[in-house]
Amino acid sequence: MKLRIITAIIALPLLILLIAKGSVLLFTLFICLLSFLGLIEYYQMALPERRAMSYLIAAAGGILPYFFMNRRWDILVISITFLTLVISTVLLFNFKDIKQVAAEAGIFVFGLIYIPLLLGYLVLCRAGSYGAYWIFLMLCIVMSGDSAAYFIGCKFGKHKLYPVVSPNKSIEGAIGGLVGSLAGAFIFRMLFFPELPVLLCGATAVVAGAFGQIGDLFESLIKRSCGVKDSGKIVPGHGGILDRLDSILFAAPVIWLASVILYFMVHNGV
Repeated sequence: MKLRIITAIIALPLLILLIAKGSVLLFTLFICLLSFLGLIEYYQMALPERRAMSYLIAAAGGILPYFFMNRRWDILVISITFLTLVISTVLLFNFKDIKQVAAEAGIFVFGLIYIPLLLGYLVLCRAGSYGAYWIFLMLCIVMSGDSAAYFIGCKFGKHKLYPVVSPNKSIEGAIGGLVGSLAGAFIFRMLFFPELPVLLCGATAVVAGAFGQIGDLFESLIKRSCGVKDSGKIVPGHGGILDRLDSILFAAPVIWLASVILYFMVHNGV
């Protein structure tokens, strides 16, 4: 716990500075870096014997969020198509167990969707109206929900939420997490983001908070299927990059959708 706190004290101010003062390009490059590191962790968990190929696909896949910045959907689709062809060709002529080829191909292609494409929604949010506010709102929803779920689960948790995937999580903790997400969202709205309507704020907090918890469970499912406890060790006291991004990956599209709804409301006088 001490190491977790020290890491947070160092990393959190830097993250806040990047979001608040950094340019859209700098933020996008940061997301590309997270995508690369997340892909490395994912591929090393699922396919440790494919180390060289993992680094190649992760390096190429890490660039994908960049195309969200300028909404170059044509280049994004072409890039994913090209990477799929590369993955298929490499596996065709370099397979170890012919019965595992379909699974390996699926793991490589799914990684491109699971990490860089979902993180790309953060770039869309940051490049849009109220860009930094949406990123901070998402962090408040996810972090306050995660903290509330932990403490309420430890104090009152009696009924297991999904023991096969995450034996320590409880229904009480999950409900407490949603309450924490709501509280975090409304506090942030009151202090920094009054332009966000109350109903949209509440709906965003509940939906993003719920999907954040689903993202956490899904990453736990992946780790259990791969037989590992943490996705990596790059973040001292916190595990790997994916251990920190699991909730954000699933919450990001919800936050983007909320930003689109607010944009529509403002420009249509709703």
